[in-house]
Amino acid sequence: MAKNVLIVDDSASIRQVVGMALRGAGYQVIEACDGKDALGKMTGDKIHLIISDVNMPNMDGITFLKEVKKHPRYKFTPVIMLTTEAGKDKMSEGRTAGAKAWVVKPFQPPQMLDAVSKLILP
Repeated sequence: MAKNVLIVDDSASIRQVVGMALRGAGYQVIEACDGKDALGKMTGDKIHLIISDVNMPNMDGITFLKEVKKHPRYKFTPVIMLTTEAGKDKMSEGRTAGAKAWVVKPFQPPQMLDAVSKLILP
C-alpha cells in the first residue's frame, strides 16, 4: 500500500517539485499551502510523513508542528522541515518542537527522498 506524505509549503513550485519526486518514488501526496490548511486536511487518514516549510502565512511551520504533536493520531508522525532557514536557533526550535530532519532549500530531490525513506517506516 502506498504511503501518504503531506507537503506543507506556501510555494506552489516547491510543492510541485517535492510532489513529483515523491510520486515518482511511489508515495501518495497530499498538499497544503500553510499550517492551517494542512491541519484541515489531517482528517484521521494515516499520514506516514509530513514535509513542512517554516516561513508561511496564517500558520508557520513550527507552530504547525507543535499543533500536530498535540494530536493523538499524528503525535508520532515524523516531520521533515524543508526551509531556507539554516540558523542554529531555528533548527533547535524545530527539533524541540519535534522535527526529525531539517533540509535546507535549495535541495536535491534524491537528498529529500533519502531523508523520506529513512523516516517512513516500512
